Amino acid sequence: MTPLLQAENISKSYGSLAILSGISLVISLGEKVALVARNGMGKTTLLNILSGKDTADSGEMTAKRDLNIGYLEQEPVLDDRLTVLDQVFASSGEIAGTIREYEEALITGDKVMLDKLTSRMDALQAWDQETKAKQILTELNITEFDKQVRQLSGGQRKRVALAKVLIDEPELLILDEPTNHLDLDMTEWLENYLKRSNLTILMVTHDRYFLDRVCNQIIEMDNNNNIYRYPGNYSYYVEKRAERLENMQAVTDKARNLMRKELDWMRRMPKARTTKSKSRIDAFYDLKEKAAGTQAAGSIKINAGTRRLGKKILELRHISKSFGQERVISDFSYTFSRFEKVGIIGKNGSGKTTFLNIVTGTLRPDTGMVDAGETVRFGYFRQEGISFDEGQRVIDAVRDIAEIVQMADGSTIGSAQLLNHFLFPPPRQHDFIGKLSGGEKRRLHLVTVLMRNPNFLILDEPTNDLDIETLNVLEDYLATAGICLLVVSHDRFFLDKISDHIFVFEGDGVIRDFPGNYTQFRIHLQDKAKQQVRKERAALNSPERGKKQAVVTPSESPRKLTFKEKRELERLEADIERLEKEKADIENALSGGELPADKLHEYPERHAKISAELETKSNRWLELSELDG
Repeated sequence: MTPLLQAENISKSYGSLAILSGISLVISLGEKVALVARNGMGKTTLLNILSGKDTADSGEMTAKRDLNIGYLEQEPVLDDRLTVLDQVFASSGEIAGTIREYEEALITGDKVMLDKLTSRMDALQAWDQETKAKQILTELNITEFDKQVRQLSGGQRKRVALAKVLIDEPELLILDEPTNHLDLDMTEWLENYLKRSNLTILMVTHDRYFLDRVCNQIIEMDNNNNIYRYPGNYSYYVEKRAERLENMQAVTDKARNLMRKELDWMRRMPKARTTKSKSRIDAFYDLKEKAAGTQAAGSIKINAGTRRLGKKILELRHISKSFGQERVISDFSYTFSRFEKVGIIGKNGSGKTTFLNIVTGTLRPDTGMVDAGETVRFGYFRQEGISFDEGQRVIDAVRDIAEIVQMADGSTIGSAQLLNHFLFPPPRQHDFIGKLSGGEKRRLHLVTVLMRNPNFLILDEPTNDLDIETLNVLEDYLATAGICLLVVSHDRFFLDKISDHIFVFEGDGVIRDFPGNYTQFRIHLQDKAKQQVRKERAALNSPERGKKQAVVTPSESPRKLTFKEKRELERLEADIERLEKEKADIENALSGGELPADKLHEYPERHAKISAELETKSNRWLELSELDG
């Protein structure tokens, strides 16, 4: 395979803190690679170095000549002064610059400049680039192209940044937590887009379904900065990693047994050391290092205690909430049972976080009542985290809440020991919070929530920035803990693993209770889509269906098409033909009964978009055809 980017012995430190040490890896053409490591191991730092945004302290970087790298940062930096379309084309490329000038000339009405730029657009084939940009933005539910970036939500900003890197079709696409701030629909769209594309990809993500379906190479970086490469998807990686750890444990156990025998010999060793005994002493220390070095790194432990939960939990009676004319929750009622675990899904802005704030009492509903039982103690893990004092040490932030914490078995431990359970060893406990990675701060936030021993846990996007190992342990804890749970998440794997049923926020205040997990909900949507297609086909084949003849009113002052309009007419004919074929293919797939799971939601939505687009393009084609006649 053709190497695109190669790193050899890359090291990076910030002050006395060593982040990366001797990292070497190769990214080759056509690979879709995921980098897996714990929080704080330097994943984002490594991506910054590989993308050219940062430099290593030592080591060597080798890249293909003129390699075009697209980098989606975890928190993209956008220019708030620009419009959406300007931001997407905010690059130094000739095509992007020409498109921006053309858009400005359209606004000012400068005909001379328009003629000049039209010729240049034709020569550069820039029309296709603009169309592609608007198409990708539309697919990402960004349709207000002239809206200023400063007016966008966090999720919209992430989608604009995503569109910006995708339209350039870089040879190497680097993605740092691309699904953060994306709702489930957008996550699945991106998953399908990347899976179909021929892009070479390097990504960091905690979304295990995303990893499994997109990536064909997994690179694991352990606590000692060792690199392990697995040629397969996430499922293959989990299987082979387990085998590696088992083998490693066997080596460790064998080394320990030998070391015990050698230790006994060392204690009984005569004072006069011969050459032979010295060599055996050297071998003992090698063996000791091997026994310690091959041990698997410690794992996070969550065994926090919970308060007793009484019979009465939480009752929501006819709650409603609006912001101005926007209705978020409309007359919703529900009574929670003991140990019930509910997932929440819905588009960004559909009211999920508002709902959680009402449940916890941080926001009052417009109408209705929230009635919590006397024994209920909420623990609220917020999407935005909490405002830590960056100049405070980790241990002090925890001690401010409690010095002693009760565990699930009734025992108590100190705050320092609790931090150890969450992979904050003593040296890290005395670091300033400002030195922590984003994932470590999220893990510290989780510590501060669980140490209060809640029995009703509220989690708003808990998977953002948490590493996969922490997520696995958190899932196991949530599945067995004697608590009630409400969780908003775009992580489909997480929802499938822990939720008994889900609240679906459908928009306009409607909340539907679906009796199953996320995957079961998607299957339900597929069944509904099949039924709808059957109805539409039956209606199309009905003998009573009349044929509608489009009526075009001729212009009172007939004129010939301009050059630009002729080009538009040609594109419309090609677009209509392509869309009709795609629509027919989708209808055949939906009615075939063998639709893959990853298409359950994509196909019905795409079918609706194609129908609307066909109607618009057909009307415009008729208008231009009349002028052309």
